[in-house]
Amino acid sequence: MCGRFVYYGQPGALLEEFDVAGDAPSFGPDYNVAPGSLTPVIVRQGSNQVALSKWGLVPSWSESPRSGYKMINARAEGIEAKPAFRKPIRSGRCLVLANGFYEWQRAAPGAGSAKLPYFIHLRDRQLFAFAGICDVWRDAEGHEMRSHAIITTGPNELMAPIHNRMPVILPREEQNTWLDPSTGLDRVLAMLRPYPAAEMAAYPVSNVNSSAAHGPELIAPLAAGA
Repeated sequence: MCGRFVYYGQPGALLEEFDVAGDAPSFGPDYNVAPGSLTPVIVRQGSNQVALSKWGLVPSWSESPRSGYKMINARAEGIEAKPAFRKPIRSGRCLVLANGFYEWQRAAPGAGSAKLPYFIHLRDRQLFAFAGICDVWRDAEGHEMRSHAIITTGPNELMAPIHNRMPVILPREEQNTWLDPSTGLDRVLAMLRPYPAAEMAAYPVSNVNSSAAHGPELIAPLAAGA
């Protein structure tokens, strides 16, 4: 799964990296983005646009927005048939912007229940995009709330020792194809694969369980013997 990630990209980088038209909404750096947070995503609305979206998908047909806390991730396997995901995967795809993400490695047998957090990032790109799906929920007064989920798949060779799932990271050359509403479902599903392990790096960090911590110290490598 993907339960916490890091975003510290700047608006100028968004315009250049993702062919965004117009101004990007203001969003400060956050080194501990948690479920329920508003985060920047890119959607295709004629052109590529940056929008703020709540992390945790709330389907348009939901009676209450509370369901979002249960759907921060969407498994790639069978996504096209799941009631909450089958519409967004076809017509609500988005790019979830990130500079890295955290995952917790289970302790070895006999070592207790503690898990060691890792920070995972791309070697040659500071800013990248998870494959995401978005939907818009409206309350009785017609007020809209955009929300999203991050799609996950099986692990690559780097991630396998840390966790049995990883978020789908889209290569640069596939980002616009992902956003394009004319892209066929078969092509979309073929993009839901692990990112090449050789292009990623991971290292242990201090505990990031507390959602109250948001500073850059969270991605500092764990000191030896700590």
